[in-house]
Amino acid sequence: MSSSDPLIQLQPGDGMDPMLPENGTGAHTPATRFPSRIGLKVGRKIVFIDPREIIAVHAEGSYVSLRREAASPYLVREPISQVAEKLRCYGFIRIHRSLLVNTSVVEEIRPRSTGEYFVRIKGGKEYTVTRTYKKNLASLAALWIGPPGF
Repeated sequence: MSSSDPLIQLQPGDGMDPMLPENGTGAHTPATRFPSRIGLKVGRKIVFIDPREIIAVHAEGSYVSLRREAASPYLVREPISQVAEKLRCYGFIRIHRSLLVNTSVVEEIRPRSTGEYFVRIKGGKEYTVTRTYKKNLASLAALWIGPPGF
């Protein structure tokens, strides 16, 4: 990909991660400013959207479906693991092997007797958080009040 390519490609460790300390002291630095739009190659066209419009990303074979609140989803040919890395800096977390959610739309977490959790997002939609990914729930809030642990 050349530097003139209009698609933004974010890679881990490229200085764009807002959670990495800058000076090595363990103190987090203010978040780096990210582009307000991301480019999606959808079929033969490139669509620009605000990542805050995306509420969830579902794996569908070798494609991912980027679900939006009030519009039809976009289907993009890319593995969910790569999409997870690219959207991590925009506040997306993986809660299932085939699902990412936008942390800004999560309203509630409820435990299940199986060791899994339910996550309810704005609009009432609920998703199951599997035991493998429950550690990712800690990033839903900068501060937790009350007894620790999931």
